[in-house]
Amino acid sequence: MALTPSSIQLTTFFFFFFFQLDAATVHGVSADSTNTLLDGARPAMVLPLFLSPSNSSKTLSNLHRHLQGSNASKRPYARMGLYDDLLLNGYYTTRLWIGTPPQKFAVIVDTGSTITYVPCSSCEQCGKHQDPKFQPELSVSYQPVKCNIDCTCDDENVQCVYDRQYAEMSASSGVLGEDIISFGNQSELAPQRAVFGCENLETGDIYSQHADGIMGLGRGDLSIVDQLVEKGVISDSFSLCYGGMDIGGGAMVLGGISPPSDMVFTDSDPVRSPYYNIDLKEIHVAGKRLPLNPSVFDGRHGTVLDSGTTYAYLPETAFAAFKDAQFVSGK
Repeated sequence: MALTPSSIQLTTFFFFFFFQLDAATVHGVSADSTNTLLDGARPAMVLPLFLSPSNSSKTLSNLHRHLQGSNASKRPYARMGLYDDLLLNGYYTTRLWIGTPPQKFAVIVDTGSTITYVPCSSCEQCGKHQDPKFQPELSVSYQPVKCNIDCTCDDENVQCVYDRQYAEMSASSGVLGEDIISFGNQSELAPQRAVFGCENLETGDIYSQHADGIMGLGRGDLSIVDQLVEKGVISDSFSLCYGGMDIGGGAMVLGGISPPSDMVFTDSDPVRSPYYNIDLKEIHVAGKRLPLNPSVFDGRHGTVLDSGTTYAYLPETAFAAFKDAQFVSGK
């Protein structure tokens, strides 16, 4: 989800991510193809990203073949239908199944959130979403996360709770539970126990969105990626590949894949923030570099790669130059 901007303007963008979650560096797309990326002994987990129905099946098949062909060892991938509408909803979703028996949810893939959550059956202040609320009482494998020194406790000092506030004035809060999470029947990785949020309150866009909840991929102990890495069931990386409006959908891999030989990387400092940030230096429009001082982009968090944010947020000076260049280039 969006961070709070200081002085911002908006423009739409699409991107590809590859994240290496090591202790020192998280890599995005773009510096040195010699970096070690994989722990070949661990299985990769591939989930689809859903967008509007598309006739571009040939293009998507090529995408799946690329993911399959890029794996040095046997790596599974999921072929699933494409749903939702980027122009209408402004986000990408994937599917998670929680509990025993499994309950299905459509969740927004969000590198700007550090927790996965869905509405709880007890939530009276949650909106109407794509699927029914999670019913912990129907899952024989569900367990509440009991109060401990590492969490915030509820008023009764019994169960851990969470609270997330977003820049667009939306919020989610609820209790923490642990259950079995499944990633689709075409995933090599078996269902895993993980901690997630069971919402008791939604406001703003989270209340009104069509998707059921959020799949948090940011850095943090509650991130589903960090939990799986900590358990040793996937290697310490994940990737997102977006098809864009003309193609629809895309793919997400939790765990390592062998990257293309011409893949390049840019460093991201995990100490600076819980977000995947890079140091943006230049913007080019129609092959021409915009006349911007690099200091325009100097900020505490750098430039954040946030898959849950529909727009690109730029400092006012950069936005003005970008807008003017768009008009000149006729794009």
